[in-house]
Amino acid sequence: MKKTPLLNSTISEMIAKMGHNDTIAIGDCGLPIPDCTKRIDLALVKGIPTFEDTLKAVLLEQQVEEVIVAKETKEVSPHVFEIIKNEVGDVKITFISHEELKEELKNCKGVIRTGEQTSYANVILKSGVVF
Repeated sequence: MKKTPLLNSTISEMIAKMGHNDTIAIGDCGLPIPDCTKRIDLALVKGIPTFEDTLKAVLLEQQVEEVIVAKETKEVSPHVFEIIKNEVGDVKITFISHEELKEELKNCKGVIRTGEQTSYANVILKSGVVF
């Protein structure tokens, strides 16, 4: 049995297969996920699981060197931006428009869909290296 805390086998497998600069995204339940991108749908009901809980769980396993956030997040949902900032610590944060973020989803290895119903509760995590 796995020793690390993340129990979702699909997310864990995706992270294990990632290389340097590969990306995955975590999004609210309304984020449009391109058909070409793997969808990991965790959404159960409104608010479950939360964006914050999902981000915390993913960060237990993934080494992240940069996060990409829609600039609208900081403006419209500043509490979501604070969650991201607090969870990633001193990791570089890059801001792009929400439209650009949605386009970038095509390049992600996968998008984890949460039950979050807060506007702009979305982030792209760029994989770093552990050495």
